[in-house]
Amino acid sequence: MAGRIGKLTWWEIFARALLYLWCGFSIFVFLWVINSSLKTNREFFSNIWALFSTPQTANYEKVWVTYQLGRYFINSLLLVLPSVLALLAISAPAAYVLARIPFPFREGLTRIVSFGMGIPYQLLLVPLFFLLFRLGLINNLLGLILVYVALSVPFTVFLLLGYFRTLPRTLEEAAEIDGCGPIRTFFQIMLPLARNGLVAAAVLNFVGLWNEFLLALTFLNRQSLYPLSRGLYALQGSLQYTGDWVSLFAAFTLVVIPTFLLFILLSRTIVAGMTMGAVKE
Repeated sequence: MAGRIGKLTWWEIFARALLYLWCGFSIFVFLWVINSSLKTNREFFSNIWALFSTPQTANYEKVWVTYQLGRYFINSLLLVLPSVLALLAISAPAAYVLARIPFPFREGLTRIVSFGMGIPYQLLLVPLFFLLFRLGLINNLLGLILVYVALSVPFTVFLLLGYFRTLPRTLEEAAEIDGCGPIRTFFQIMLPLARNGLVAAAVLNFVGLWNEFLLALTFLNRQSLYPLSRGLYALQGSLQYTGDWVSLFAAFTLVVIPTFLLFILLSRTIVAGMTMGAVKE
């Protein structure tokens, strides 16, 4: 057939070529940053493309201890992990009820949740700031956790909603025959079956909140509370003036590694959760 090579069209070949080029470029940049972080500043400025001669692990120790990246790392964990757990605890039951249990105004409530995904959170910065100020939660990790959870619930519910809709209803009918109530059915049967969807939601939210910057910049002004994104921004400003670029690359590497490892270890589970949620009953 004209316009096809084997089973692929010219458009599919072009799209795949672009995808491979983008992946190759991203891997090259990531490896270049790691290589640069293991150089001395003299080696880096003499030839930015050359491989390091002797790995300078002291660059990582410097940014971790001297520039307090270790403290920022712990702050990010204290922010992101409770936020993700709270998101799953709120969004999973909500998505299950919206997907499986008929009640009045269910479709309207589902549309409201979907509408929440389209509201740019930048528009909410000023009212959120005044709200947290009145509650005394400015420069408080708990305040930022509440903001993260509130702004991420619509996306998480929407993602899990599609997944719960794919689960067979015969399981619920069998559980009801065996005497299981709705709550027991959810926790003992449906929630374990939705494991892939839960992992996908957890990883996507973890990556998004781990790299979040604007909310942290707005609500956290005390340096001891900076998460990695906020601390890296401050670190970038200071290291640019000192010319210590290799330490800056080391900081970039330490920030990226956790999310990179998550995708490597859980990539199949994430893809399974995303694709199952895209299938209609």
